[in-house]
Parts: sequence; structure tokens; C-alpha cells
Amino acid sequence: MFVIIGIIALLVYGLLVFYVSRSCWSWMRGKTPVWFKYVYIALIVVLSISFLLGRIGEGLVMFQILGAYWMAVFCLLLLVLPIVHISLWLLRLTKLSRTAAQKGAGLLVLVTLLTAIAYGTFNAYSPVVRQYRVEIAKPNPSAPQMNIVMAADMHFGQLSGRQHAMRLVEQINSLKPDIVLFPGDIVDDDLRPYEEKGIDDILSSISARYGVYATLGNHDRYSGQMDHFIEVIEQGNMTVLYDEAITIDDSFTLIGRKDRIDRERAPLNELVAGLDASKPLLLLDHQPYDLDVAEREGIDLMLSGHTHRGQIAPAHLITGMLFENDWGYLQKGSLHSIVTSGFGFWGPPIRIGSRSEIVQIQVIFSE
Repeated sequence: MFVIIGIIALLVYGLLVFYVSRSCWSWMRGKTPVWFKYVYIALIVVLSISFLLGRIGEGLVMFQILGAYWMAVFCLLLLVLPIVHISLWLLRLTKLSRTAAQKGAGLLVLVTLLTAIAYGTFNAYSPVVRQYRVEIAKPNPSAPQMNIVMAADMHFGQLSGRQHAMRLVEQINSLKPDIVLFPGDIVDDDLRPYEEKGIDDILSSISARYGVYATLGNHDRYSGQMDHFIEVIEQGNMTVLYDEAITIDDSFTLIGRKDRIDRERAPLNELVAGLDASKPLLLLDHQPYDLDVAEREGIDLMLSGHTHRGQIAPAHLITGMLFENDWGYLQKGSLHSIVTSGFGFWGPPIRIGSRSEIVQIQVIFSE
């Protein structure tokens, strides 16, 4: 079944690449030498497979970077080109020269593409702080109020590297958090860039009263033993909760789940069994599924990421259909759900219709 789906996906991708490349060629072929056509075809072939090679081949840094930018350009062209083609078709009904219309369309596509890339890059590398206020109807005598700072989906790797990590630490520390929580996708499929760039050393500078806690996401993968992966992550002065619960300062309990794709992930009712339900229960779950289950099991605050809010519009329409809460705040009975659009990015370092962010949550505990 998965093989058939994969073949269909590759065929669709191939057809879309042909559509994009042929459209761009129509604006270049007039004054180009014959040999350039073959260079252009070779370039498109390399670019179109670069993203796949960068993802399946460890250490292929050039393809990882090239593929990321190719996907950015490819996605943007898929949005712009249909509009341009419809406009050109309508212009045939006017007396405007067809050649002039095509040249104008080509210039418009280029300007739109460059503007979108510049704007999307700014959104990806210029995080904002989103603030929420949550009231939990449970007492916490040692801390009636708590300042939680959350960041997810950093995807530290080749394009989200040292500078982005230092930006994260600087902004988190400026918020003076009581506790810092990372609900998954700390690395981007490959642990080596995280180690080589010394991201763990940078993250160890985060300062918080109760410390830093993390859970793992679907991109926190490693070809070796998961114990080693967790050990490397914890060198960044944080604690990874891997289907575990911990009561902090005898005042609130933090639960961290394995990612949803992990076949060995324990059901939530097993994780909360035996916990003191009179204390606030905070849950880190990378993918924001099953809010009804979290509510039923007495979770007070569920923190998630994963969705990126679509990252590049109009993908946010898809995440909005897939998740009950794909971004922001939602209250479901006694459960408070907060989903972040993420601090980093997956694939292209571009965000359009979403913004890189850090989340600050002021929690008030009451009787």
C-alpha cells in the first residue's frame, strides 16, 4: 500500500515539476542558444531530486541546502503560475500584443518570486513572542503564578544553525521563564549537524527556575540507539521526557509523550495512572491530536507544535482541517491547548502566512 502511495506521489511530483519547468522555459527560449536547453533540463533534474537526496542521504549537505531552496521556489511557483496562465488567457481577448503579455508575465513572476522569498526568509529568521494567559482551576501553593516559555520545531540542522540557536536562547532568557518547555522536533532528521555545530552547548545557557524539559517529535530521529540521541540532547542542560512523568517542586506534574509515530508509545491513561490529579497536570505532546482524550484523562494544559501553521500559505487551510487546534489557543472543557507555529522551519527556510515564534504562557493557579 505504502509503495503504491509513494509511486503515485512521485508521479504527481514529476508532473508538477514538468509544469513548472516548461512554464519557466516558455519565457526564456526565445533568445537562448540550443545548448542551453540541455543545460536547463539537466539543472531541473538535479534540483527536482536534490530535496529527496538531501533527506534520504546522510551527510549530503549540498543537496540538503539546494533541495530546501528548490522546494521554496517550487512551492511559490505552483501558487503563482496558475494565476499568470489564467491572466494570459484572458489577455488574449484584448488587443494587447501576445509577446508583450508573455514578457510582462515573466517579469511579474520573477519579481513576485524574489519578493516572496525575501518576505518568507524574514518571517522564518525573525521570531516573535506570542503571549497567552491561562487559568487552571487547581491550587499551586508554592507558585500561584508561573511563567512558561515554550518553543517547538526548531529543526536544528544545516539551515537552522548556531545563529538561530543563539537567537532562541537570547529571547528565552529575556522573558525570565520559570520553566522552559520544548515539545518536539529539536533536530531536523539528522543528529550530526546538531552535534557538529555545538547546538547543545548554546542551549545549555538557557536559565529557568525549574529547568528545561523536552519531548521528541517525528523529526527527532537517529539511525543509532535512541538512548544516545537522548543523551546528546540532554547535554544541552535539558531533561527529555520519553513517555515519562515528573512532579516538579511537589507542586505540578509534567508529562512528556513519545511521538505519535512511535509504535511503542504508551497510551495516555497509562502515563497518568497513579498521578496526583489534585496537582496541575501539564502535557507535552508534539502532535496536537486527541484533545478529547487529554481532556478525559484530566490534563490541564497541553502544549504542542508540529503543524508549523502550514509554514507556506495556503497550507494553513490543510492544517486547519487536520487538527482541532492547529495554531494558537483552544479551551476544551477543563483542558487548555496551545499549539505553536514553531521556532524553526522544515525544508525551505521560508514562512509565508506563518511566522517563527516563541510562546510565553502566564499560568494562574486558583482554587
